[in-house]
Amino acid sequence: MEMVPSEENQLVPKEVMFWSCRQSIFDEMKKRFSQIENAAEEPRVLCIVQDTTNSKTVNERLTLNLPASTTVSKLFGDVARQAGYLSGTFDLAWGNTAAMAPLDHTSEMSLTASGFEAGKRNFLQLTDKDGEQPQIASDESAPADSSGLDDSSQERFIGPLPRDGTVGCSSDYSSPSYSYSSILNKSETGYVGLVNQAMTCYLNSLLQTLFMTPEFRNALYNWEFEESEEEPVNSIPYQLQRLFVLLQTSKKRAIETTDVTRSFGWDSSEAWQQHDVQELCRVMFDALEQKWKQTEQADLINQLYQGKLKDYVRCLECGYESWRIDTYLDIPLVIRPFGASQAFCSVEEALQAFIQPETLDGANQYFCERCKKKCDARKGLRFLHFPYLLTLQLKRFDFDYTTMHRIKLNDRMTFPEELDMSPFIDVEDEKSPQTESCTDSGAENEGSCHSDQMSNDFSTDDGVDEGICLDSTSTERVLKPKSSLTFELFSVMVHSGSAAGGHYYACIKSFSDGQWYSFNDQHVSKITQDDIRKTYGGSSGSRGYYSSAFASSTNAYMLIYRLKDPTRNAKYLGADDFPAHIKRLVQKEKESEEQEKRQREIERNTCKIKLFCMHPVKMMMMMENKLEVHKDKTLLEATEMAYKLMELDGVVPLDCCRLVKYDEFHEYLERSYEGEEDTPMGLLLGGVKSSYMFDLLLETRRPDQVFQPYKPGEVMVKVHVVNLKGETIASPVSVRAYLNQSISEFKQLIAQVTELSADTMRVVLERCYNDLRLLYVPNKTLKAEGFFRSNKVFVESSQSADHQVTFTDSHLWKLLDRHGNTIRLLVSLPEQSPGSLANRTIFQKAAGDPEESSEGSKGNRKSVEAILEESTEKLKNLSLQQQQGSSSDSPKSSDASDFEHIESPSQEPASASSADNRELENRIGVAGGAGPASGGGGASSDQDAQFPPEERSDSEVNNDRSTSSVDSDILSSSHSSDTLCNADSGPIQLANGLDSHSITSSRRSKAHEGKKETWDTAEEDSGTDSEYDENGKSKAEAQYLYFKAEPYTQEEGSGEAQKCLLVHVDKRITLSAFKQNLEPFVGIASTQFKVFRVYANSQEFESVRLNETLSSFSDDNKITIRLGRALKKGEYRVKVYQLLVNDQEPCKFLVDTVFAKGMTVRQSKEELLPQLKDQCKLDLSIDRFRLRKKTWKNPGTVFLDYHVYEEDINISSNWEVFLEVLNEPEKMKSMSQLAVLTRRWRPAQMKLEPFQEVVLESSSVEELKEKLSEISGILLENLEFAKGRGTFPCDISVMEIHQDLDWNPKVSTLNVWPLYICDDGAVVFYRDSTEEPMDLSEDERSELLKRESSRLLKTGHRVSYSPRKEKALKIYLDGGPAKDTGLD
Repeated sequence: MEMVPSEENQLVPKEVMFWSCRQSIFDEMKKRFSQIENAAEEPRVLCIVQDTTNSKTVNERLTLNLPASTTVSKLFGDVARQAGYLSGTFDLAWGNTAAMAPLDHTSEMSLTASGFEAGKRNFLQLTDKDGEQPQIASDESAPADSSGLDDSSQERFIGPLPRDGTVGCSSDYSSPSYSYSSILNKSETGYVGLVNQAMTCYLNSLLQTLFMTPEFRNALYNWEFEESEEEPVNSIPYQLQRLFVLLQTSKKRAIETTDVTRSFGWDSSEAWQQHDVQELCRVMFDALEQKWKQTEQADLINQLYQGKLKDYVRCLECGYESWRIDTYLDIPLVIRPFGASQAFCSVEEALQAFIQPETLDGANQYFCERCKKKCDARKGLRFLHFPYLLTLQLKRFDFDYTTMHRIKLNDRMTFPEELDMSPFIDVEDEKSPQTESCTDSGAENEGSCHSDQMSNDFSTDDGVDEGICLDSTSTERVLKPKSSLTFELFSVMVHSGSAAGGHYYACIKSFSDGQWYSFNDQHVSKITQDDIRKTYGGSSGSRGYYSSAFASSTNAYMLIYRLKDPTRNAKYLGADDFPAHIKRLVQKEKESEEQEKRQREIERNTCKIKLFCMHPVKMMMMMENKLEVHKDKTLLEATEMAYKLMELDGVVPLDCCRLVKYDEFHEYLERSYEGEEDTPMGLLLGGVKSSYMFDLLLETRRPDQVFQPYKPGEVMVKVHVVNLKGETIASPVSVRAYLNQSISEFKQLIAQVTELSADTMRVVLERCYNDLRLLYVPNKTLKAEGFFRSNKVFVESSQSADHQVTFTDSHLWKLLDRHGNTIRLLVSLPEQSPGSLANRTIFQKAAGDPEESSEGSKGNRKSVEAILEESTEKLKNLSLQQQQGSSSDSPKSSDASDFEHIESPSQEPASASSADNRELENRIGVAGGAGPASGGGGASSDQDAQFPPEERSDSEVNNDRSTSSVDSDILSSSHSSDTLCNADSGPIQLANGLDSHSITSSRRSKAHEGKKETWDTAEEDSGTDSEYDENGKSKAEAQYLYFKAEPYTQEEGSGEAQKCLLVHVDKRITLSAFKQNLEPFVGIASTQFKVFRVYANSQEFESVRLNETLSSFSDDNKITIRLGRALKKGEYRVKVYQLLVNDQEPCKFLVDTVFAKGMTVRQSKEELLPQLKDQCKLDLSIDRFRLRKKTWKNPGTVFLDYHVYEEDINISSNWEVFLEVLNEPEKMKSMSQLAVLTRRWRPAQMKLEPFQEVVLESSSVEELKEKLSEISGILLENLEFAKGRGTFPCDISVMEIHQDLDWNPKVSTLNVWPLYICDDGAVVFYRDSTEEPMDLSEDERSELLKRESSRLLKTGHRVSYSPRKEKALKIYLDGGPAKDTGLD
């Protein structure tokens, strides 16, 4: 038997050991199950906690299911863990009873003993404690021993923030918005961060460094702002002072810097510009010096930051030295010398290189004034004064001449915590006893050092101790002890990213406790020396977001050291040591912060909900506003607030108003609040929420009415009463019903409200936009019929025979169908409309005379002027006829019918003239609102005066408006054949009060399902359709759809009245029929005017698809009518521009015209000739101008006279062509020829000659050169050419053309790279290679450059091509940049 060791290390049989282990497992499982059963038997308490501390978390719920024996303190701990807060920094209060005190977080009582109910939901609210928001739990806030690691070994953040937690600072960073609640609690470090406005991390880093500099902060506190001298918002020192006070005393986690940037004169766009932190430092110091003039702080920047150095050149032969003294605020240190492959390893090495002299020899010899000749010399820098605060800039940004791009050098460069500057002073050469010379020039070194003109006697500047004096020119040179040259590092400004952009943050050591901190925008955290060493750069250390495979992109960029001098080293001023004016400022900011906290508290407890009201006076319109009410305000108080908000005072008594729950989307009144006038709004609305799923309606009533109670579960029904006899549909009446009511009960309810008979009542439900449903089953419930929260029904109760007809064939269905498809359009007539014509038959003869109609369409078209004269004469004759026959004629009154039926032209009357007159009278009655018969003549006169004759031709109108007639009306063709009724069905009238919010989509007529028409898209090549069929008949005659127009006058902004029509029309009508119905009001045939749809941005696009319906239009859409011939099938509207190759503006608009499919180019030129003469005063011969392709501004293919549109030349809607006037007969005869525009460049004169066209028979380079040699006289072997760049006319500066173009390419044909000249219109420059450029003086060059810049700017071309320049960093001392009002 196999033996195995047991737990007691004794050998036992294997089988015994197996069963022993199995028994142990069973015992353990039994024990666990017993515990679970006991726990299951214990009652549990369900706690639902709402976090109300800020608006971001108010909609979140924490759910805890705890045993009933759990203590209250344990509950607080569990809530803290789930919410992410520190326990003890928040309160828990009952959510349904506001009067009870918060729970005690230290209580050891069980939940049931504390009032919690087991088995039920217990609602709690997480609130602020003592007015302070809960503190966010973090690793730093945990006890030091909780992790088992000391402070130095814990993971801490150094470098760019994670992408989901900070605001980015360049295009390389993501930019999620930070939570406002995150800046409410002060960091556990005791320091306050700064909010990043967008890309202001560089500003935040510098501001925190200045704040942590005791000498600068204390000096700023000692300065007192005089409000009488300057506005506080414009004072940079005052806003810095305020910011420093807030950084020292605020309880927030981070504060805004917008007041500081506003004092810089910056607007919000500056927040999106990233700049260099060293550049900002220099600009800000300059601004402070300007603001501090004539104050105690006038020399503060120089005292703290300014050092001095000597720039010298020493002759190596005689020892003569020429020098000047420069000042500096920072020392720029090169990371990698130019041309070197290795970078400097340390700051000390870079400093040594900074003062290392260079030898001037060979071609760079120095002219010695003593030797009077060029000699070898040594040039270098010597430090004379070190500032108290030493700033070192590590020049990590460089330019790569290989790639021609800016780069960032991420090489490793170490820097010490204590820097000894004594080795960098004793480095000058053996001094010769010769006399020194001092120049008075002051050039900046490396663009980073200040320069001042100074006296030779430098010792006179030592009256003020500005730093460490190391003047080597003094006869008695006294060096301070070496310890006084030791500087202590206290600020490292770090850049993470590339040369294109990145992120700045600062690592700063506090002089109060010696601890290093990371100031990363709003986040402040402790760091160690190891973290500082990670900013050296190179491959070691942590990687930033922009790290590469070779080096970390997170590295130090600016270092600030302070001199170790106990006699000068200052400490931070404490609150007790503040000057009196700072104490007042602290108190003022504290009060402001408290007020802000109170305001936040109010905001957190304010319910914001949409409020609606049907105003009884303001045109009975539904008004909308936002009601902001505190959650503790009662319903009665909220009603009074809504009453004032909706401006009902003096209109309706307050006791005639109430607030009800409302669903604006469904127009549904959900419930009313009877008996709850004293209930807090927080309970009624379900708490404070960022958004609500419902709205409130302020309902009003008359004093003699009583409010109807609205109960939950009811549905809203809008009932429209239909009058079949009068063909009217009344305004809706609101009725409330229940979904479980039957149709018969619902009819009884409607009968009570409308006083109609329920026995003969027909109820039609409009379920959706194309569904009318007759409710005829008495016992069926409303829910089964498809009723919802808000419904719309039509009811009719009469004894007519219409009840016996099938519903879809009934008069009621047709009336409702038309009602649902009628839309209201606002039509603007031409500025000088000719007025109403007698009849459309003056443009289109009756159907019985097709020959004349055909002849009219085939023959020469009448001009617009002839049509206008004819229409005016017709109106004069009509006016006389009306005056003579007014007693016999009785035109319809405009109010006799709500909808006026216009007879179809196909219904020929017995007497054409009398019928024309009667119809015209009827139309004038409709249009002008004619009253009794005796007023007929007056109506005609008024109408004639209202629409005076149009005196301009359509071509003149088109020339005035070169609007792009893009067919952007995407009209649905699916309804183009929908019909409702034909002319035999008789006129159907509706009420004036059409429901403008009714259904606007068409319903297909079941009566005409078999007559569905289609149109072939293959015929839509021109984008238009003919208004006439093959027989010349109007397509509008096929069916009749409702149309009614009423004139009205619209006031324009200029004070002039614009004549308009208010048109009610069935949107299933085609555009062709719509235009023909507009003929009497426009005054000319539909083929002679165009319809433009006006969109919300006031853009106009022509509607040209005549067989499409108006189904894409909706109520109150605007339409503009313009005079001009409408397109027919196969026609295209074309814009003609004149090509002027040698003008400053080579492209000039001439006319709008129409080209037809199958037309030759010569025919189109013949059509153009009279238009050019009439409108453009161009009297041309047909053989002395050509048409050519236009591609934007570039001239292209020359069109030959025999070319046919659509066959040889592709043509499309809104086509554009060039018209070019020729000085000689056309040379282009064949498509194999090539027309090139050439221009000679004369270097000796620095000018370009005018363009000349060269026609080539082939694409040979040799032929091109021969032609150019022929016209210029340049020898063939000396002729060089180059292709122009860009768009025509390929402008280029004469300062650049000689070098920039690719002259004399090595090719034999023009159609290959790099020329690619394959089409007419290419620009070619040529020159004489033996001609040398003009030798220009500096003044001449400068003048020529200015002249060229001005010329090219006017033509829209740049002088040179360069990448986008960065915006310069500026601080404006006068409050902001001056704006050029001329550019507005």
